[in-house]
Amino acid sequence: MFVFVTVGILLFAATAVLLLWIFLPARRVAWLVAIGGGTLALISVFIWLANPSAQIQLPAWQPAALFGQSLTFTSDLFASAFALSIVALSLSILFTAVVRDNFFNPLAWAGNLALTALGVLAVTADNLLTLALIWAAFDLTELIIQFRFVEDPKRTESAITAFAFHALGILMLLWADAAGATSGDSFNFHSATSQTGVYLLIAAGLRIGVLPLHLPYAGDSPLRRGFGTALRMTSAASSLILLARIPAGSIAAAFEPYLLAFTTLAAVYGGWMWLRAPDELTGRPFWLIGVGSLAVIATLRGNLAGAAAWSCALILCGGVLFLSSEPKRWLTRGLWVGAFGLSSLPFSLTASGWANTTPIFFPLWIPLLLAHVMLLTGFIRYISYTRIRNEDQPAWAKNIYSIGILLLFTINLLLGFFNWSASFQMGNLTASLIVSFLTFILVRFTPRLRILNPVRAHWVRPTASTWLDWSYQIIQTIYKQTSRASVVLTTMLEGESGIMWMLVFVAFLISFFAQGAP
Repeated sequence: MFVFVTVGILLFAATAVLLLWIFLPARRVAWLVAIGGGTLALISVFIWLANPSAQIQLPAWQPAALFGQSLTFTSDLFASAFALSIVALSLSILFTAVVRDNFFNPLAWAGNLALTALGVLAVTADNLLTLALIWAAFDLTELIIQFRFVEDPKRTESAITAFAFHALGILMLLWADAAGATSGDSFNFHSATSQTGVYLLIAAGLRIGVLPLHLPYAGDSPLRRGFGTALRMTSAASSLILLARIPAGSIAAAFEPYLLAFTTLAAVYGGWMWLRAPDELTGRPFWLIGVGSLAVIATLRGNLAGAAAWSCALILCGGVLFLSSEPKRWLTRGLWVGAFGLSSLPFSLTASGWANTTPIFFPLWIPLLLAHVMLLTGFIRYISYTRIRNEDQPAWAKNIYSIGILLLFTINLLLGFFNWSASFQMGNLTASLIVSFLTFILVRFTPRLRILNPVRAHWVRPTASTWLDWSYQIIQTIYKQTSRASVVLTTMLEGESGIMWMLVFVAFLISFFAQGAP
C-alpha cells in the first residue's frame, strides 16, 4: 500500500504546483509545495523497508478469458532501491533548481514530480502487462515533452526515432508475455523461461540504447541540467528494473555468447564516447549506454543484484554529476563519493557488480574492465572541470543547492552499506583493484595523451555527430526515398491512368500464361 502512498503524494504535489501556477502565477510558493511533496515521498519510500515484500494486486479486468493478468505492484528490496534512487534524484533536482537561470518554472517542477510518480510505478511493477502500460505512458510523456521544448526539425525526427525504438521494446515485452502465456500459466517475472528471457533482455536493451548501439537523443533544451536529467534518468530506471527481474538461467545458452559479445562492444563504445565527450551533458547518452551495458552483462551472468547495483549507480552517480554546476570546493571534493560508488570497491554501491556468479569467457574480461575504467576515468575528469560561479546568487540559494547535492551523496552511501541485498559486500576484489589501478594510471596520463582529450573550441558543436548518427541518417534517407516511390506508385495506379495500367497488367498476365500453355 505504501507504493500508492508515494505515488499519490507525488501526483498530488504535481497537481497542486500546476494549480498554483495557473491561479497564482506570480507566487513562488509552488516551489515550496514541490519540495514538500518530494520530501514526503522520500520519507514514504523509507517506510517500505519495514515491509519489503508487500504486494498489491488491483481487481482483475473483465472478461477474465481475455485478460489473464491484473495490474500488480511489489515493494521488494530491488524496487525499494530503485524507488529510493529516483525519488532522491527528483528531490535533488528541485533543491538545485534555485541556482539555475530558469529557476521559476512550475511546469518543469510539476513534470518532474509526475515523471517520478511514473518511475515509481514502473520499478514496482510485478508483471509484464503492468510494466508495458507504464512504459507506454512514459514514452508518450517523453515525446510530448520533446515536441514542447525542441524546435529543430532534425531533433524532432530524432525524438520520433527514439520513440519508435522504445515502442519496439514494448512490443518485445508483449511478445515475451504472449510466449510465456502459451504454457497456460499467468506469466510474470518469476516464471520466465529460456524462450522468454531473451525477449525481456532485448526489450530492456532497446529502451536504454544498447540495442541498437546508439539512439539519437534530442539534447537541445534550456532545461538540460535539471528537468532533462529527470527525464533521462527516470526513463532509464523504468527500463533497467527489467534487468533485475529476469531470473537466472532464463536466457537460452545458445544466445548468451552473441549477447555477451554485442553488449561488450556496446560497453566499450559507451565508455570511449563518454571519455571523449566535451562535457558531461553531451556525454550523457553514452553514460546511459556504458553503465547500462554493464548492467546487462550482470544479468547475462545471473547476477541480478549486480544489475540492480549498476542501475542505481547510473541514476545516483550520474545524477550528482549532471546536477553539479557550482564550483564549491568541498562539494566538488564530495563528487568523489560518486566515483567511489562507481568503482566497485568493497562496500561501494557497485561492489556486487563484478561478483563471481556464472563464469564468463576469459577474453571478454579485458574489454569489459576497460569499459569500466573509461567510465570511471571520464567521471573523474568531469569532476575536475571548471564550473561557472554564479556570484549573483543569494546565500540561501547556494545553501539549498548544497542540500540537493548532499542528498544524493547520502543515498549513494546508504545503498552501499545498508538495507538491500547488494549492500555491504566485498564483491570481486581482484576486478575492483584492477579497475582502480588502471583508472589511476589513465587519469595521470590523460593530460599527456592528446587522444584522450577532446578538442574544446568555440567552433566545435556541443553535440557532434558520430559515425552511428550518419548510419541512422542513411537508413532514414533510404526509408524516405522508398516511401516517396510508394506514394508515386499509388498515385499512378489510383489516378485517371489507373484503368489503363490495370489493362496493361492483365494483358501481360494473359501473355505470360499463354506462353506456358501446351
